[in-house]
Amino acid sequence: EVLSDFQISIPELGTVKAPQPPIVIITSNRTREIHDALKRRCLYHWVDYPDAERELEILHVKAPNAPAALSREIVGFVQALRREQDLFKQPGVAETIDWAEALTQLDKVALDPQGIDDTLGVLLKYQDDIAKIQGSEAARILDEVKHGVSTVGHA
Repeated sequence: EVLSDFQISIPELGTVKAPQPPIVIITSNRTREIHDALKRRCLYHWVDYPDAERELEILHVKAPNAPAALSREIVGFVQALRREQDLFKQPGVAETIDWAEALTQLDKVALDPQGIDDTLGVLLKYQDDIAKIQGSEAARILDEVKHGVSTVGHA
């Protein structure tokens, strides 16, 4: 209705018409198919995941109570997951923020294998992905992050 007639019907208010054709922004995480007729009428702009520095900046703003060292480890871990793992759904920035907030609420100041396993459901949304990462794989990634984390967030 919005795209074809430039109006929307709201049961409590009636039909609201746009005085001029609206600009419509459609976001997609590719979990649902968009019809070809709609795709033909769209301009595309792909927004990739941020690099580690930008994600850390976002985390500082959106989860300011997370300790700085923990934030660096979280970003390093998430970046490694996106880079190394073939997951059904890679964690987005929203999951990074949620994970930082959850770990902060649990009074974590650093990532540890047990803490990761206990909270992986905040970061990953599919059981198969969680099962793939839990345990030794999470510990391996964490070990790599701990040895390389000093380069994230430092000039």
